[in-house]
Amino acid sequence: MSEIADVAVIGGGPGGYVAAIRCAQLGLNTVCIDAWKNARGRASLGGTCLNVGCIPSKALLESSEQYFQIQHKISAHGIQVENATVDVPAMIARKDKIVTTFTTGIASLFKKNKVKSMLGTGRLLKRTDKDDTWRVEVNDGENKQTIQARYVIVATGSVPRQLPMIDIDNEKILDNVGALDLSEVPANLGVIGAGVIGLEMGSVWRRLGSEVTVLEAMPDFLAAADDQIAKEAKKIFSKEPGLAIHTGIEIESIKTSKKSVTVQYRDADGNEQKLEVDKLIVAIGRVPNTRDLEADESGLDLDERGFIAVDEYCQTNLTNVYAVGDVVRGPMLAHKASEEGVAVAEAIAAREKGHQLKSTEPVNFDTIPWVIYTAPEIAWVGKTEQELKKAGVAYKVGQFPFIANGRARAMNTTSGFIKVIADADTDRILGIHMLGPHVSELISEAVMAMEFAASSEDIASIVHAHPSLSEVLHEASLDTNKRALHI
Repeated sequence: MSEIADVAVIGGGPGGYVAAIRCAQLGLNTVCIDAWKNARGRASLGGTCLNVGCIPSKALLESSEQYFQIQHKISAHGIQVENATVDVPAMIARKDKIVTTFTTGIASLFKKNKVKSMLGTGRLLKRTDKDDTWRVEVNDGENKQTIQARYVIVATGSVPRQLPMIDIDNEKILDNVGALDLSEVPANLGVIGAGVIGLEMGSVWRRLGSEVTVLEAMPDFLAAADDQIAKEAKKIFSKEPGLAIHTGIEIESIKTSKKSVTVQYRDADGNEQKLEVDKLIVAIGRVPNTRDLEADESGLDLDERGFIAVDEYCQTNLTNVYAVGDVVRGPMLAHKASEEGVAVAEAIAAREKGHQLKSTEPVNFDTIPWVIYTAPEIAWVGKTEQELKKAGVAYKVGQFPFIANGRARAMNTTSGFIKVIADADTDRILGIHMLGPHVSELISEAVMAMEFAASSEDIASIVHAHPSLSEVLHEASLDTNKRALHI
């Protein structure tokens, strides 16, 4: 049996690798177990996010947006570009290089912080009441070994949800992996699912020239977002870059041939429809990745949806076993996973010093930002109007459009607005919702304001640089008390 580690982390994604680094920084002997391999068969830390999710998708979104600007927008600046073309393999190669840079960077961070990395699938083994450590089996094909650890952090992430009627082959039927690796622009592309992945991938290939049709089962577009933001976003996306978005549909069958994919479905009115495309992306959400954990053997509790059951401190039902990220309740967001990883690492270190668990802070789900990296971008934090109406909370609203902002005008990106929702009596901010240029960056001010229980008057009182996009948030905050200056 190998030496006993203080902490074994199962999973090397944003929750796992961050937890491992923070544990090591706090003086805990830490090992991180991860099974991800790149196309060359080599270990590739970072999980879905760095390998086939957040980072590569943003690389392609940026590349496709640059091309779209050249083709359709740059002439407004007095710049003429003729015969611009797309080299898709070069674009994919750039994306792959960025991924490699970051995944190898994590390996360097592990080395710097003295985190031991093990390649393979981790499985928590059952232990008796007499055991004071956990055994974790690490399986890498024919190579199996078992390690011991006093604490275990499960961070195995999530996997794409499957449609029962079709198998993903990443040739004709694509998941997020296949959607990021197309060698050419399909003439016609179908996307099932109008969530974050579906909209972002649809946007990439539409900007590059595909005719893109998005089919969504839910009756409402972006139901998780504020209604007003969602309606305006759908209007913009349908016009430019020209996504054909259909909601309230019911898939009846999907058939593939050598040349195409045919989707038979019923529209929102119950009418039979047919969609024929060259490629079909299935992006109907993700489910917790617990298959290889064999939870029954160790006694690890799962909830009715397959998530590992945890309390607010990410503790499972098993002594000294924690779980973080997509595999537990809460939003499936990389930054949420990372923050939980840090919180758990600090909780373990506190316990090692004899402190009570509640001496550390759990992650505050009320101030976790959401971002969709379309153009314009969508971002929000806190409550939506529909949530507050349902809860019977009295509130007031202020908003301001980007079209009235000098920086947005100069950038020629004036679509969208920022909306601030504050308590009607106390003026405390309850939610901030954004649709517009670079709102993925602007949302951080909103998060900080809410984390420190700010009022709309607090943001209205802060001097914002001129000209800047952040002035839109300033004006929206002023508008909650009908004090907007520039509209």
